[in-house]
Amino acid sequence: MREEQLSLWQCAGCAVEFPPGARPEGICLICADERQYIPGGTQQWVRTQDLATAGHQLTLTELEPGLTAIASPEIGIGQSALLVETTGGNLLFDVPGLITEQIIDWIESRGGLAGIVASHPHMYGVQQQYSQAFDDAPIYVAHLDAHWVQYSSAALKLWRDAFEVLPGITLQQIGGHFPGSTVACWEAGADGRGVLLAGDAIFPVADGNVTFLRSYPNRIPLSAAVVRRMAASLEGLEFDRLYNNFAASVGSDAYRIVQYSADRYARWVSGEFDHLT
Repeated sequence: MREEQLSLWQCAGCAVEFPPGARPEGICLICADERQYIPGGTQQWVRTQDLATAGHQLTLTELEPGLTAIASPEIGIGQSALLVETTGGNLLFDVPGLITEQIIDWIESRGGLAGIVASHPHMYGVQQQYSQAFDDAPIYVAHLDAHWVQYSSAALKLWRDAFEVLPGITLQQIGGHFPGSTVACWEAGADGRGVLLAGDAIFPVADGNVTFLRSYPNRIPLSAAVVRRMAASLEGLEFDRLYNNFAASVGSDAYRIVQYSADRYARWVSGEFDHLT
């Protein structure tokens, strides 16, 4: 166990890390927000070292060439981070709430990290610890969500406008779930047809389409105007496949499906189909 982990604390509910030092007091503001919840109604904290020494591990699943899901199903929200491998460096998109020597060694064997991006605050995980493990790799945080960061450092880079975070990977803030909710468009993915890493701003559902929510656990909707704005913000991004932050996917024709789903959602919440209810 790395020595610096001995004084690091995480929220047990979302697994977001807090600065080194004494056990945090009060509640985790991320979990107390209406988009999330405090499990059991009582705030719990856990030390980073305790998660690793308890035997928790991360699982690796290759989703397609150059894209691997790194999952921590028993930690926090249980998200799947996505490691994108490119000739210009590797991007960790969404961050596990767990870091182990085994995952550090595996990422190192794949070329390390050139950048770290969380799609939104629920996915911050232990981003500082991943940065520190890989030569202070930059952590790109949407400026609209920067106040949710609990543990900061010089590695943190705030951004506003869409930009190429690594060659062939464009970041875009599309809002919705959080004002700074971020997607990453990887142009080499899906055999060159493009892949959108969508976090849970855009979420695959059972009928093959997608949905959009302010809160998933609490089922709080978004307005028609916001969902139409989100869909429109993807114009200019080319992608055929989409993955969310639990490695669920829309396998093909994803851009069209997102546009169709946004229109369907907006028409329902605007009351167009009230006569059917």
